[in-house]
Amino acid sequence: MAKSSVATGRSKALVRRETRSAYLFLLPNLIFFVGFVVIPMILCVYTSFFDSTMGKDVEDVFIGLKNYTELWQDPIFLRALKNTFVIVLVSVPAVCIFSLWVSALIYRMKGVVLSTFRCVFYLPVVTGSVAVTVVWKWMFNNYYGIFNYVGKGLGVVENNINWLGDERFALWCIILILFTTSVGQPIVLYVSALGNVDTSLVEASEVDGANNIQKFWKIKWPLIMPTTLYILVITTINSFQCFALIQLLTSGGPNHSTDTVMYYIYYSAFKLYRYGYGNAMGVVLAIFIALLSAVQFKLAKEK
Repeated sequence: MAKSSVATGRSKALVRRETRSAYLFLLPNLIFFVGFVVIPMILCVYTSFFDSTMGKDVEDVFIGLKNYTELWQDPIFLRALKNTFVIVLVSVPAVCIFSLWVSALIYRMKGVVLSTFRCVFYLPVVTGSVAVTVVWKWMFNNYYGIFNYVGKGLGVVENNINWLGDERFALWCIILILFTTSVGQPIVLYVSALGNVDTSLVEASEVDGANNIQKFWKIKWPLIMPTTLYILVITTINSFQCFALIQLLTSGGPNHSTDTVMYYIYYSAFKLYRYGYGNAMGVVLAIFIALLSAVQFKLAKEK
């Protein structure tokens, strides 16, 4: 009994030391997270109730919910919100379906071939948004862009089209670029998930006479659902936060046809110096993202 009590005391002391060591290792990241994520979030919500210009000579004035009520009367914000939802509702399903399709085709490949496909699709992710945007801006150029050149060569386009300067095409051009820069990570994740599916389950279904569609829908799809959920949530958040493409390509134009909530937050806060109004938009955007993510979690669990 004495020996067991001593051993128990030593094990508890060891656990305490290991716990302290773990928290000490986590402390730098924790400080960073609190200082650059938690505190700014609290300040964002707090400032959204003020008429804040962040000026030294002008004091912030508490206005309650006025910023939030003004949002729903602001035609530019409403159009930006509409554009944001169009981007999310089009790009997220397209990215997930295309990524899953490509991954299903290549995940059985070996060695250099699989690595090449991964590299090709993942390259836009690591290249950098500025470099990618410059290339796409050249391709969409209304004078010497490759899209006009090929279109006229094939007889599809009679005259040069100002792709990024025409309200009919500008937002869809943004969605196309966002799509090409978003499929890399989902493809890599799906390839890994499909490669980890238990082959014995697939072989058993083949013995029972299951075809390829049944094997995928009944065996593989439920097993890769956690990966699908992660991809859905991450892609949704990235689509809601689409900013760099807008800033570098159109600046919200023409006629606010490519404004997104993220870009309008930037424009209101750093161009118009309405920080309180911009923070109110940020809070509303965060609520929409949280609600949509919760719906995705619920639907995925039901599957």
